[in-house]
Amino acid sequence: MKKTVLLLPILFLVTGVSSQKKNDQFKLNIKQATGPIAIDGVGDDAAWSATDVAKDFFMVLPMDDGPAENTSEIRMAYDDKNIYLLAIFYNEQKGKNFVESLRRDFAFGKNDNFLLFIDSFNNQTTGFSFGSNAAGAQWDGTMFAGGRIDLNWDTKWISEVTRNDEKWVFEMALPFKSIRYEAGVTEWGINFSRLDLKSSEKSSWTPIPRQFPTSSLAYTGTLVWDKPPPPPGINYSIIPYVLSNVSEDLENNESSEYEVKAGGDVKFSLTSSLNLDLTINPDFSQVEVDRQVTNLDRFELFFPERRQFFLENSDLFANFGYDNIRPFFSRRIGLGVPIQAGARISGNLNENWRVGLLNMQTASINASGLPSQNFGVLSLQRKVFKRSNIGLMFVNKQSLNYPTENDSVQALYPKFNRNLGIEYNLASSNNLWNGKAFFLKSFGSGQKGNGVTQAANIEYNSRKWNWGFQQEWVAEDYTAEVGFVPRTGYVSFGSSAGHIFFPKKSKLVSHGPVLNVKYFFNESFKQTDRTNFLAYNFNFINRSNLFFFISDDYVELLSPFDPTRLGKEELETGTKHSWNAFGWEFNSRPQSLFTYNFSGRLGGYYLDGNRTSLSTELGYRFQPYVSLSANVNYNHINLPEPWNKSQFWLVGSELDITFTNKVFFSNLFQYNEQTGNLNVNSRFQWRYSPASDLFLVYTNNYFIEPYESRNWGITLKFTYWLNK
Repeated sequence: MKKTVLLLPILFLVTGVSSQKKNDQFKLNIKQATGPIAIDGVGDDAAWSATDVAKDFFMVLPMDDGPAENTSEIRMAYDDKNIYLLAIFYNEQKGKNFVESLRRDFAFGKNDNFLLFIDSFNNQTTGFSFGSNAAGAQWDGTMFAGGRIDLNWDTKWISEVTRNDEKWVFEMALPFKSIRYEAGVTEWGINFSRLDLKSSEKSSWTPIPRQFPTSSLAYTGTLVWDKPPPPPGINYSIIPYVLSNVSEDLENNESSEYEVKAGGDVKFSLTSSLNLDLTINPDFSQVEVDRQVTNLDRFELFFPERRQFFLENSDLFANFGYDNIRPFFSRRIGLGVPIQAGARISGNLNENWRVGLLNMQTASINASGLPSQNFGVLSLQRKVFKRSNIGLMFVNKQSLNYPTENDSVQALYPKFNRNLGIEYNLASSNNLWNGKAFFLKSFGSGQKGNGVTQAANIEYNSRKWNWGFQQEWVAEDYTAEVGFVPRTGYVSFGSSAGHIFFPKKSKLVSHGPVLNVKYFFNESFKQTDRTNFLAYNFNFINRSNLFFFISDDYVELLSPFDPTRLGKEELETGTKHSWNAFGWEFNSRPQSLFTYNFSGRLGGYYLDGNRTSLSTELGYRFQPYVSLSANVNYNHINLPEPWNKSQFWLVGSELDITFTNKVFFSNLFQYNEQTGNLNVNSRFQWRYSPASDLFLVYTNNYFIEPYESRNWGITLKFTYWLNK
């Protein structure tokens, strides 16, 4: 652990580097509107002529060395209810705008678009993002970790877009009630980003180094209010739902079930920056299904949370630890069991403190003996220095009212599991340095589950150089029943380094190597795994990219493992395996109506065998109304007896129809030969009012052999967002 001890003073040392906000001199004054503003995407209201203008954007990509070629102008105003924004984007290159579809929360890199980033607490860490593509599809999300965006969050706001050969115009009204901010403050962090695919140019109102996203809150300018924004007063939302559902589980020979269900959420602003969320009898049938993957990994795979109730300020709960060491993972709640009710308090207490409190109650399942369970989470965060913070988390899972009192049920469903942890998150003011260090302790109700985990990392990311170091230790008896920790009983050390070259007058924008190494040991420091990975990246001026890699792997199995995951023979614990591999990936230019991706991997595998993996993704769009895509993954594994040769396909296709930016019809088909499942999912959504929806969802799962239905269901759901 000596390297970890050495990392800690480095984490604190680099925090204080360049403490002044980088773009503090960029200021946009916002004044109360002098007259009414109609949101029509025209921008001819007299009130706009009295506003300041943010213009003279800077180029970020392909190069960050001068002003943007495309002219952009932003104006802002407000009244007692809304913030207004007018954006005009002139086209230096004539031609149609590139858009993928009218679907909400579009893919950033595949659309001509505008994004607004609001740091309403001036902490350069959290905020809100809003925007639109050139066809009027909306984008909104919460911001966390200094520039990352969670697009699963929705709120109420309106916008319109118009366009012609010369320009496209975006106009929006954002209710004060739809966001959180600190009362009495007259300066917010703000920035504006534009992507124009015709010229392959990404630009920003403030200058941002090209290695960082335009969403980086460390590089925002300042929105200066002529007086503090109006206090929100009493602010609550009631979001009821009612649904009708019919389903049938043919796999378990169960008869058809008909269900009528009602419930809903309540959002109540305790302060202008602190929110209380309540949910009763929640339902998430409208949530998109997970994308199936080919799984040849020895450990559990991660699938992200998509349920709306868990998403606002989700970084307070979900970002503690690492991706593979999470003390709290909300998808553990309500997994195959109804959620009866839940409550959450989250937001900012003041300029320096953030808090998250979560409590959820699930029902019991008599057939399996699963008791009702209560899940409680406390997350507390204290800002230190300019952008860094110290966090505390406590997670408690408590089983209640066991259906029976026999020992077998209590052994299967322990009385409790708890986690207590503290972490330090480093974010330097210029975003060059980032890192984390944390310590977790678990508490179990039996002999097991009382363990610890500890980890630390530091990263440096400049224009030409990037490198990092990471260390992890997860004890064998550490448990996080409400978390995501797929592997325990190891110590690991990893490092990465990369360099970028910028050729002059070339179709290449940049190219360069990246080296990643990671070594795993057991707790006695005997090596069990290693991966050495060397890649070379090429980025072209038309936004296509290509990379090649070679890898060296070594594995000593810690438990029996079937290398095909097809239910065949398992390799024995303790067997040792090593191999090398070569691979590639190419992504085409996003401006084309027809887009494609090719990737592959050729090389060794367990028992001196061979594995070939080939993948492709094809897409075509009839913009902006229809988007077609298909992805194919093929794996061929050649091993000694008894496995011999194995090959399997994963095929997915998606038809996405966006009649308007409020009416969507998506269809997903997934064929997974590895799991023997064919999935069909169709979802119709009508956003008849801001944040209020009508859903019609059909899903069906089939066995591949023999071909017959496993289960199916149809759901009609109606939600309404009522504001006060």
